[in-house]
This record gives sequence, C-alpha cells and structure tokens, in this order.
Amino acid sequence: MSSNRPLRAVLLISLVSLLSACAFGDAKPTPPAEVATTGPGAPIDLQRFMGTWYVIGRVPNPVERGHVASVNEYALRGDQKVSITYRYRDGFSQPLQELTVRASVDEKSGNHNWRTWFYKVVPTHTRVLEVAPDYSWAMLGYPGREMAWIFARQPDMDKELYKELATRLRDQYGVNTDKLKRVPQHKEQVDRLGFEVPNVR
Repeated sequence: MSSNRPLRAVLLISLVSLLSACAFGDAKPTPPAEVATTGPGAPIDLQRFMGTWYVIGRVPNPVERGHVASVNEYALRGDQKVSITYRYRDGFSQPLQELTVRASVDEKSGNHNWRTWFYKVVPTHTRVLEVAPDYSWAMLGYPGREMAWIFARQPDMDKELYKELATRLRDQYGVNTDKLKRVPQHKEQVDRLGFEVPNVR
C-alpha cells in the first residue's frame, strides 16, 4: 500500500463525503420525492450538511472500489473547516475500517467547492453539485467529471429517485453514468444487477 498511497490518497479525498456514527439498521428507503434541489447556484447550509451520509452510488475508483457499507461523516471544526471520516468494509464479513481527512470549504462558492487534504499534505477538490431541499440526499462531483457520488441520509434509496439523480449527473453534469454503480449497504444486495462487487465475498 505504501507505493500506491499518494494516488489512493488523492482519489480518496475526493470521495470522502459525510458520516456520523450510526447503525446500519432498518431505515426506510428515501422516498421518490420531489426532485427539487438547492441547485448548482443556491448556497448550501454547511451546518445542515454535516452528519451522516450513506454512499448509495458512485463511479468506482481505485480507493473505494469493492467497498460495502460505505458511510461518510462530516463534522465542523471551526470556520469553514470540516473533519471527514470515511468508514467501509471490504465485504460484509470483514472488519470495519476508516480513513480521515480534513477539508476547507469555499464560502464564496456558496459552500459548493471543497478543498481536501489526505495525510495533511495531499490536496484535491470536490464539488457538492446538488442537495435535496430537506438535505435527505446529495450529489458530489470531481473535476474532470470522471468521478461522482450519490449520498443519502438513510442506507436505502427508492429506485426511481436513484434513477432520476443518475440522469441528472449524466445530463446536467456530463458524468459517464454507464460506469455508475450502486453500493451494497446490506448483504442481500450483493450480486444484484447494478451493484458493485465486494472485494471479499
């Protein structure tokens, strides 16, 4: 891992998004909802953005590929400073692991643009593309459009809502959603069509 650490670090920072310490219980799926959002121009309430987010879908990348039960936690650490923890398993029988990063949020961007550091030295950028009006889901992107993520406050998301958000990533943000995969949050989702394959079965 030491030789791949810089590359893994750069990619990981951009993917880490939001999580608290919460159980992966029987939460109800995020409803299909009105797919209204804060939009790319509306400011994001940084305080409301903090907390636990489940990784519902992502374009697989070398850092996150094969992870299951992926969750992120954001916590404010001062003015426009955020601590981010990414927790995951390589398979549902595998131990919980975590990685942490720090981030600085650009207030002038309406809190959409984030600069993050891994190992306190490797910088990269992410952008919060859209957030639901009630902050129940969010979409994030990476410069170059080669990576993107769909997050939710609950471990399940309605199929139609997921499809609508994936369509937005493709049509409004130019993401190649042919590569987009759902992340297994429950063991029963392994091997289902459209879900990413775990590193360890």
